[in-house]
Amino acid sequence: MFGITSFFVFTLLVAGISYWKTKNDDQKDAHVFFLAGRQLPWFVVTGSLMLTNLSTEQLVGLNGGAYRHGFEVMAWEVVAAVSLVVMAIVFLPRYWSGKITTVPQFLENRFDSQTRQIVSCVFLITICIGFLPFVLYSGAIGLEGLFNVSNILGLNLQTSIIIMVWAIGLAGAAYAILGGLEAVAISDTINGIGLLIGGFLIPILGLVALGDGNFGSGIGRLLDNQSSMINPIQETDATIPLGTLFTGMLLINVYYWCTHQAIVQRTFGAKSLEDGQKGVLGAAVLKLLGPIYLVLPGVIALEMFGPELSDGDLAYPMLVDAVLPKALVGFFGAVMFGAILSSFNSALHSCSTLFGLDVYKGMIRREASDRQTVIAGKVFGIVLAVLAMVVAPFIAQAEGGLFILMKKLGAIFSIPLLAIIIAGIALPKVPALAVKIGLPLGAISYIHFSLIKENHIFGYEINWLHFAGVNFAFVFGFLWVFSLIAPRDTAASGTAFEVKKSNESWAHLKTASATIVILTVLVYFSLYKIGS
Repeated sequence: MFGITSFFVFTLLVAGISYWKTKNDDQKDAHVFFLAGRQLPWFVVTGSLMLTNLSTEQLVGLNGGAYRHGFEVMAWEVVAAVSLVVMAIVFLPRYWSGKITTVPQFLENRFDSQTRQIVSCVFLITICIGFLPFVLYSGAIGLEGLFNVSNILGLNLQTSIIIMVWAIGLAGAAYAILGGLEAVAISDTINGIGLLIGGFLIPILGLVALGDGNFGSGIGRLLDNQSSMINPIQETDATIPLGTLFTGMLLINVYYWCTHQAIVQRTFGAKSLEDGQKGVLGAAVLKLLGPIYLVLPGVIALEMFGPELSDGDLAYPMLVDAVLPKALVGFFGAVMFGAILSSFNSALHSCSTLFGLDVYKGMIRREASDRQTVIAGKVFGIVLAVLAMVVAPFIAQAEGGLFILMKKLGAIFSIPLLAIIIAGIALPKVPALAVKIGLPLGAISYIHFSLIKENHIFGYEINWLHFAGVNFAFVFGFLWVFSLIAPRDTAASGTAFEVKKSNESWAHLKTASATIVILTVLVYFSLYKIGS
């Protein structure tokens, strides 16, 4: 009972603080609703970036991967730090210089309005189909495992899942649709503090349990028995070979952290470019700490339970159940609930922003006022939230591999989109027509070779991450050749991706960025030496 009570107390506390901080905001102002009035300090940007990214998928999924494959899966966290450096130095100054509100608007400045509309629709489709329902379903499963809600309510599992899906969906929609970006960002920051506390607590308690009450003995036992799993560079049978860190792994991370609307929108709400850059690099530092709570628990679970678990994704929930004191179950559940909400409401708010600014005002009603644009975005968000809540429970009836398939489906457009944006920056003569051909061409290439041919290219099988790199080169190369054959008139259209000279950048940006890159290399080298 105490656990349930503490869960609701912490959750309501976060909601109360978010309401108190945003109750006087003018929600009819598109600038306020979609971008928090550009008043977010750097630490709120950091917290919002982290919680938008973190969810039960990572807490359970990455630790499950670590249970099966060891520390090599930490690449998804650590390489993200380098991608955030790229965001701070290359992308954010260009976004800020253009005073944009959406990534498709950025593409319109460089190409044309049709490109903006096409990309907006692509973003909406991928988020609607491949993200929102799965966040709700995985979140409901995680809370069921923590609180055993079905037994408490005396219901069967499916009914319990439906109730929790709607509870998460309604709460997330309230933040995103009623509160706007500032409410989302504030709740993210508070929950982020709780997640860091709870996240670090699990591996500490796990090591204490391995050492029969002694933390140092637990570390010693893990190093004696699982040292090879601590090595992030596996020389044989690696699912993430070292070379992929410089191809698909880096490219997918750059796409996610530098161009994905749900992520970059947090930086658009910063009160200055300096705050945005500090917030981004603050998130990079936290990403370097990610393996401690997103990977290490999986290896601890391997040592504690052995390799006999039927499903590696059970490793983290079982470890939490085994080591977390009952008095803290409610707090940890509230933190997990906050992480789920963050992923859902951030994506939902981004969809509202894309629809309101790019589709409604950009295509349907160009003369719409701020109030009408915000209302349209909110109505679309409500419809989308309801649709996601209706669809989510049916995921349980799908085949077990569908979730992974849907994750790959979400990547169909990520690499082509990244190639288009980078080509727009690096190749000033690429015309809009090349983009309209290159985007579907890259998607078709991915579907054919990666999904249908299972990463076989002309008879040779390569790792899917390497294929992502190949596909990027293919799309970028196509755009480059097209720019040579039919270049656009740069004199007539200008170069929208250039950065205007400004003194707004953080004075210590280069030093901080170099430090993060060096620390990334040191993390890999240190763990390699420990695990060798």
